[in-house]
Amino acid sequence: MKQDKTKSFNIDCLEFMAGVIDKFYDLAIVDPPYGIGESGKTNHSRSKLAKSKNYKSFEGGDKNAPSIQYFIELKRISKNQIIWGANHFIENIPKANSSCWIVWDKVNGKTDFADSELAHTTFKKAVRNFKFQWQGMLQGDMKNKEIRLHPTQKPVKLYEWLLMNYAKEGDKILDTHGGSQSSRIACFNLGFELDIVELDQDYFDQGNKRFDQHKKQLTLF
Repeated sequence: MKQDKTKSFNIDCLEFMAGVIDKFYDLAIVDPPYGIGESGKTNHSRSKLAKSKNYKSFEGGDKNAPSIQYFIELKRISKNQIIWGANHFIENIPKANSSCWIVWDKVNGKTDFADSELAHTTFKKAVRNFKFQWQGMLQGDMKNKEIRLHPTQKPVKLYEWLLMNYAKEGDKILDTHGGSQSSRIACFNLGFELDIVELDQDYFDQGNKRFDQHKKQLTLF
């Protein structure tokens, strides 16, 4: 049976990080609020290609991007970072110059959602693209279709690709905004140690349930 090296925490991420020693994590892969007001309430009406789901808005919503203090703490406790949505709040990230950005092409078709999402990284590498459809009911891997439970949910395949390209065996991973726990499933699949934090109680419970169901399915097969 595959060993589970992941742990989930229902706590504010700043409170959690305050108790972590310097450079404890090898890599932080985070997807914080972008500060663009996307809570999930109007998600269902924005797609013309495939019907999108209407989600419960999450605690804190998406009104405000992370503070400078959040990024100071994140950089203190992790050696490298991959930060989704950084193009929306780059001014809050200390020493943000980077040659290595990640572009996730969501193959959205006719929609007013962004065609791609960007992640800032601290790696000294070239810009890389990951193409994977993520539009309503349409997904890049329809044979292993994922249940969508969070408005900012990202596919497990994306996190697996990040881990395979930017992490190495034995690395400790951090996710400060766990949401649907796609990152946790990816870390479990690939054998990485992960601490994942989620403030919203409902999404924390749903994410844990999703992860537990994934583990049970792997055990069955």
